[in-house]
Amino acid sequence: AANSLYAQQTKVIRIGYLSNRSEKGARAVAFVNGLREHGYVEGRNIAIEWRFVAGKLDQLPNLAAELVRLKVDILVTAGMAAALAAKQATNTIPIVMANATGDPIREGLVANLARPGGNITGFADAFVQLGGKRLELLKLLVPKMSRVAILWDSASPPALSEVKEVEAAARSLGVQLQSLEVRRPDDLESAFRAAIKGRADALFIAAFGLFGSLQARVVALEAKTRLPAIYTSADFVIAGGLMSYAPDISEQH
Repeated sequence: AANSLYAQQTKVIRIGYLSNRSEKGARAVAFVNGLREHGYVEGRNIAIEWRFVAGKLDQLPNLAAELVRLKVDILVTAGMAAALAAKQATNTIPIVMANATGDPIREGLVANLARPGGNITGFADAFVQLGGKRLELLKLLVPKMSRVAILWDSASPPALSEVKEVEAAARSLGVQLQSLEVRRPDDLESAFRAAIKGRADALFIAAFGLFGSLQARVVALEAKTRLPAIYTSADFVIAGGLMSYAPDISEQH
């Protein structure tokens, strides 16, 4: 019995970490620190298989399947697309999701929020639902604001949902929206030029999809245009952007 207990205590737990993002940044660091606070230390009693896709969401299913083949004990996902890929890959390995932006019920991840059922639990974000509030804050910052350019990744479902939220808020605030779709990283510069040409008073960055891996470029372009901007994610403010209104994703991790 003593030997059995010792074996249980020294077993190395394998964690598969799957992220929409491009590197082991602040969120991954927060995750490692949180594990350490509970006595789980990488290289001692846990091993982490890190997988990042740098916004190339089509790679997520293959990487999720790879982690399942490695027989990890648990899957941790960052982002809705990563959570969906993990669910598709396994219905037996426990999945803990963070930063799952959107409606996890509508996406088929869980049965309901109180009792998710299946093999998935974790955090869902209210990023999209806060779109209207972000526009209100931008209006407070720029009281004479009459025209706002909203930049968004048209391939991202959460971005589309946020655009709809912002459109509704814009009507009630008497603000005109200039919708600028960004389909590829190369579209960024032209989108910012279009905002200037369209005489936007401010920028609204729906920071989903490919924007997650383009923080430095986006913030640099904001500084160049000298237009006040609000972001969906606080990561952009940490990178030098003006402001955001969002949940603390590092705290989730």
